[in-house]
Amino acid sequence: MEKELKLIHVCEVCGKTKIMTPKQAFNEGWDYPPRMGTFGVVSPRTCGDCGIVDTLWMALQSGKIKSLDDMTPEQQVVLARIQNEPASITPPED
Repeated sequence: MEKELKLIHVCEVCGKTKIMTPKQAFNEGWDYPPRMGTFGVVSPRTCGDCGIVDTLWMALQSGKIKSLDDMTPEQQVVLARIQNEPASITPPED
């Protein structure tokens, strides 16, 4: 039997981190690829308790961010993590 893929899910709003399968994350309301969105493409990365208003995606959509210089250090970390998915959210081997 093949081991089910587990990924590190990081809420960009509240900072909550949880290792789980994409199915578990989806069932708990997380907005996270591959069930919600696409790896490497900026979209909200939130837990089931947080909304999208304070996400990098919303800042980009609203025009608050026009260049990398407009991003906070936290937003730059989120962008780097998204650009390097799924490697950046793959937990180390047990």
